[in-house]
Amino acid sequence: MTKTNNVGSYRFRILAMLIYATTINYFDRSIIGVMAPTLEKLFDWTNTDYANIMIAFKVAYAIGMLTMGGIIDRLGTKKGYTLAIGIWSIFGMLHAAVRPAFSVIGFSIARFGLGFGESGHFPAAQKTVAEWFPKKERAFATGIYNAATSLGAIAAPFVIGWIVSETGHNWQIPFLITGALSSIWVIIWLRTYHKPEGHPKLSKEEFDYIEHDSKEENSMSSKEKISWGKVLPLRQTWAFAAAKITDAVWWFYLFWGAKFLAAAFGVDIKNIGVPFLIMYLLADGGSILGGWLSGAFMNKGWSINKARKLTLLICAIIILPVSYVAITESKWLAVVLIGIAAAGHQAWSANIFTLVSDVFPKKAVASVTGIGGMVGAVAGIVSDRLLGNVLDASGNIGYFWAFLVAGSLYLVILGIVHLLMPKMDPVYID
Repeated sequence: MTKTNNVGSYRFRILAMLIYATTINYFDRSIIGVMAPTLEKLFDWTNTDYANIMIAFKVAYAIGMLTMGGIIDRLGTKKGYTLAIGIWSIFGMLHAAVRPAFSVIGFSIARFGLGFGESGHFPAAQKTVAEWFPKKERAFATGIYNAATSLGAIAAPFVIGWIVSETGHNWQIPFLITGALSSIWVIIWLRTYHKPEGHPKLSKEEFDYIEHDSKEENSMSSKEKISWGKVLPLRQTWAFAAAKITDAVWWFYLFWGAKFLAAAFGVDIKNIGVPFLIMYLLADGGSILGGWLSGAFMNKGWSINKARKLTLLICAIIILPVSYVAITESKWLAVVLIGIAAAGHQAWSANIFTLVSDVFPKKAVASVTGIGGMVGAVAGIVSDRLLGNVLDASGNIGYFWAFLVAGSLYLVILGIVHLLMPKMDPVYID
């Protein structure tokens, strides 16, 4: 058995870069959700207008997830990741150029470009984890960088509340901040990233540790790149894709959470910071704990199949109480219940991402992750359309149904995943 003592820790420097990129990604992604109640008043949007803007992001995200994963597999992690973050940074800053007369179409175009660029983040990040971490550490590493989604979501309301007035003055500035942060990341990434086998600063001991439980995985991987067309027919691909339907729930919290709190409890842009802090700190804890838990089960000698699926079941049960949110009269109870559900989702997410690298060879990880992300984006598009229409037609009753689905969906999806993939045996692809 390989010991972890004195093997080195350079892989965690690579992980730090993933944390940085994920924080920027979610800061950029969260801005419009935090400012939604203010922007709706500033530009006179209906709920359907706002839903259409969110749909533009997710249409591009779906297209990007289907294509960017394959592009990243072909270009390699270094170039592919740089391309993705470059695209999303440019379109993120373009939000600031939108004028009131064309606000819906302008924001839709900017969100479309942002969605296409951001679709490359998780395929690239998960491919990096597959390259730099042994199997038993991948869920934990994924949980760590995935927790940075909450760092970005937490930072957004505080930065926005400090810069933007309740009437919307200075609303453009937060969209420009991420451009500077992304430029710094790209410079560091291009100067420091190499694959483990070619990295000048990686010790032989750490390289051997990274690779020691991947011999079977490497033996079934040829040097040629795999297109998504080769993995699309596989049941294992669709098990992961089914699990990613729950992305629609996470996006509901992210893009509609501030609107719900404003509609139900009168929370404005200057007071959204603390509720978001509570919600996403809980989500952070869930991401890290969920990644650690399945690894702890594996260290007890459990199979990957048993460890991952039991962890997913625990997540699904933790999420159930969020169904109560829309009928409580307590703002803080609602915030805590959303936070607990967000924690359960992030723990779930850390483990479903790792399902891909558990089952597929490294050369296919980004492509399969992209297919799953596409399915999650389509689920988000459908939910946005339904929620926007119901809110405009029937008022806040739409939030009751949204939270009911958000609470119960995970148990249903877990059953589908198990039917499609009862065992997590490695997939061999020619």
